Amino acid sequence: MTDLTITTGDPRDPQATALLEASQMLMRSLFSPEDNHYLPIDALCAPHIRFFVARKGDRLLGCAALADMGGYGEIKSMFVDPETRGQGVGDRLLEQLEYEAREQGLPELRLETGNALHEAIRLYRRHGFTECEPFGDYEANATSVFMQRALG
Repeated sequence: MTDLTITTGDPRDPQATALLEASQMLMRSLFSPEDNHYLPIDALCAPHIRFFVARKGDRLLGCAALADMGGYGEIKSMFVDPETRGQGVGDRLLEQLEYEAREQGLPELRLETGNALHEAIRLYRRHGFTECEPFGDYEANATSVFMQRALG
């Protein structure tokens, strides 16, 4: 998509908040509360998290966050406006997260996503992510898919 810019953003910006709330609503519709691992909006403002937005003009099309977990980076709250899916916004956000993780010296990226999020899983696989065991505080469950990618 031409004219798309990726910049750091604020999860509390009204457009970002609207996207995050849409993402959370989708997660609640697909998964039980115990299988939802999205961060509250205020938690995305923590010092160890970098939040990025994708814009075309004044319109916010997507967002994603990178949490520095010490020995790895974790992708959090990645979401693209459903009206613009399939136009490369997710690819561009993921490339930004990969770039940022390398800049921070993180050796790998990890993520947890839901098994019903087929488009997201395809996106991650296209970018070299493979399934892995649960990590951090996550526990295996019936709906989570855990993925990782070395950044060497």
